[in-house]
Amino acid sequence: MSELADQLNKIVQYILGMGATVMLPLFLFILALCFRVKWTKALRSALTVGIGFVGINAVMTILSDNVGPAAKVMVKHIGLSLPNADLGWPALSAITWGLPIAPFVIVMTIVINIIMLGMKWTKTVDVDLWNYWHFALAGTLVYYVTGNFWLGILAAAVITVIVFKLADWAAPLGEKYFGLEGISLPTVSSITFWPIGLLGNWVIDHIPGLNKIHINPQTIQKRFGIMGEPMMIGTLLGILLGVLAGYDVRGILQIGVNLGAVMFILPRMVRILMEGLMPISEAVKDWLNKHVKNSGELYIGLDIAVAIGNPAVISTGLILTPIAVVLAFFLPGNGTMPLADLANLAVFASMIVLATKGDVFRSLLIGIPCLIADLYISSALAGTITKMAQNVNYSGAKNSAVTSFLDGGNPLRYWLVKIFEFNPVALGLIPVIGLIIWWLYRVTKKSVFGEADSLDESNN
Repeated sequence: MSELADQLNKIVQYILGMGATVMLPLFLFILALCFRVKWTKALRSALTVGIGFVGINAVMTILSDNVGPAAKVMVKHIGLSLPNADLGWPALSAITWGLPIAPFVIVMTIVINIIMLGMKWTKTVDVDLWNYWHFALAGTLVYYVTGNFWLGILAAAVITVIVFKLADWAAPLGEKYFGLEGISLPTVSSITFWPIGLLGNWVIDHIPGLNKIHINPQTIQKRFGIMGEPMMIGTLLGILLGVLAGYDVRGILQIGVNLGAVMFILPRMVRILMEGLMPISEAVKDWLNKHVKNSGELYIGLDIAVAIGNPAVISTGLILTPIAVVLAFFLPGNGTMPLADLANLAVFASMIVLATKGDVFRSLLIGIPCLIADLYISSALAGTITKMAQNVNYSGAKNSAVTSFLDGGNPLRYWLVKIFEFNPVALGLIPVIGLIIWWLYRVTKKSVFGEADSLDESNN
């Protein structure tokens, strides 16, 4: 087993070393050829997608390079000193790929996806191989807390199936609101909050007075004119972040302009990606309509980064940044010091924003309890994550405890860990959460799918 794992791991690390900007167009090119797309058209489309991702990653780097340092300064200014340092998702993903379950999860995820597509249990074709680490992390956490390799594999399989189903559920609204036609977003760190966002939105709909408050980029722009444009919102939020971090005038203006640039450029990078993806998506649909009876619609599963360009998503993530720092300081029993992941709160907020159809006010109300849960969960899993980090000789874990604020605090992963520990509360929640999800699906069909047999949407 160990020799097989070592060989698989070498292959995986070689492939991963090419990076998502190479792997994604390569897989899309192969997919297009499988569906009889002319090779020249397939090559152009795949390269265009890759170029779009290069642009998205470049702009996301600008975002993280500006928000991350400002957030760390805020942490320092507030005097936050907690035992579990937030290492962030990049380090956590590298740790996960270095552990034994990850290579098997790649093969397993591909097989599960093929089976589910063949049985018409999902519409998502998840080509984002690099992000399979999200499934591997769930399996690795279960493996570490139970000591059972096969329970870890089973946990990774379970979360894979759940995420594909959630991605299918959210995709129609993602097409309408994010403009991501033919795309689903099977990223665990964001899709987990899709049903939570829907539930929170439904609750707010039924609170008199609160249900009349709507703040979104469209209403802001309509009311404030040029000052309400996305790039101006980004600039103003950047200036506010710089002030909260205690920057001097030059630093405040620099972060303001940089975040305004993010708001302005990122949607254009997404449009480049969509330009490349659409010919492949259309070719797949045409082939299925010709050769497969009642084939239905398929979605290309991509990284949540393609949704981050939405102004409401970025705005919500930026506003949540200082809120997360304050919560970490005041919450009793919290042991997580948020650091690296503070720059990625737009990822955390993205599906909540989608569930509220871009309402920043509602997204903040729903997001704050979710942040609290993430802080406590990441604190609870700090011992396990530290052990994982030490086993791959991660330098940051040699003399101190580490965790991951967002991915280490993900409620879905934590629930699975507790289920496989046979925790009675976690087991008892299975039918309860199952019924809530079924009910949510029923009552939100009109808002998500446009069907007529659901609740009235007048408050939305």
